[in-house]
Amino acid sequence: MAEPATHHVSIGTATKLPGIDVSICVATRRSGVQLRACYSNMFSLRRILRWTLSSLLLAAFAMPLASQDLPAGYAGSEMCQVCHEDTFLGFQKNPHALLEKSERWKKQGIACESCHQPAQAHAESMEVVGIVTFRAETPRRIDQACLECHGTTETHKGRSFSSHSRNSVSCVSCHRIHQEGGDLVPRGASADELCSSCHLDVRAAFNRPFRHKLQEGAISCVDCHNPHGDPPPAMMTRVSANELVCLKCHADKRGPFPFEHAPVKLEPCSTCHEPHGSSNPRMMARHDVTRLCLECHTTSLLNLGGSPPAFHDLRSARFQNCTICHSKIHGSFVSKDFLR
Repeated sequence: MAEPATHHVSIGTATKLPGIDVSICVATRRSGVQLRACYSNMFSLRRILRWTLSSLLLAAFAMPLASQDLPAGYAGSEMCQVCHEDTFLGFQKNPHALLEKSERWKKQGIACESCHQPAQAHAESMEVVGIVTFRAETPRRIDQACLECHGTTETHKGRSFSSHSRNSVSCVSCHRIHQEGGDLVPRGASADELCSSCHLDVRAAFNRPFRHKLQEGAISCVDCHNPHGDPPPAMMTRVSANELVCLKCHADKRGPFPFEHAPVKLEPCSTCHEPHGSSNPRMMARHDVTRLCLECHTTSLLNLGGSPPAFHDLRSARFQNCTICHSKIHGSFVSKDFLR
């Protein structure tokens, strides 16, 4: 093996047969610690040159890194750049790069290791030692790492009991952590396309005749749902004193009314409506309004809606569309029977 050069990098090769087996050893020093890595396999000349260049870059960074005041066990972000240059450069244009630039989080110079754990042992051995790669980690462990910073924010505080968490959908299933982006860009052209890649039944519902205008861009999935987690049902966003998000647009149904229709206050809107899309007008859950009303308003002792009065002959067409008379079915200011 050749003697180390003056820049503290030594490269040695031993060839049995040209192009068959090439062994390469790289050794350098950083802050008085010798870094050494040996590789033996079907290395081409191009790969040898690549590792040579990496070693020279490692030596070039040794002087500035020695002057940094890094915590014990940390290698520093510049050391990460030597091998992970594409990832490092993309990270600089990602919102997480604030860890590197801002004094608020006290992570300057060690932004990579704030998630991947101290990496000095990894840098010295060139092995996966002492760091968290996340590729082999469970979704719960990945979420735990993200929630160390994001767990107290308004939109993420319900993550632990969200349906995504219960179904092992981790943060990195939707978000890019290292890539360039003005925001943490979802892994898709839009959030709606990302959601529909898993929720295929909901995607199909938006193709029905009566639906919310998702395809036209009038609404988005995240207008109604908080993908990071909110209390049931369906991780729906709350507005105005813990009301369901439906009332954000359908404010005329909010009330308060002197004469309330109990399901409007006690049940979700999906009791009567299909929120994503329906084959029935007004996105009703049943094609016949009378049948929908009779699910509660029957003579059964198990239902509290009360049975229709005797003069309602349901065999007659005039009594087979309840909302013709009971037009204020969501609540009324003047009629206890919701007639007007």
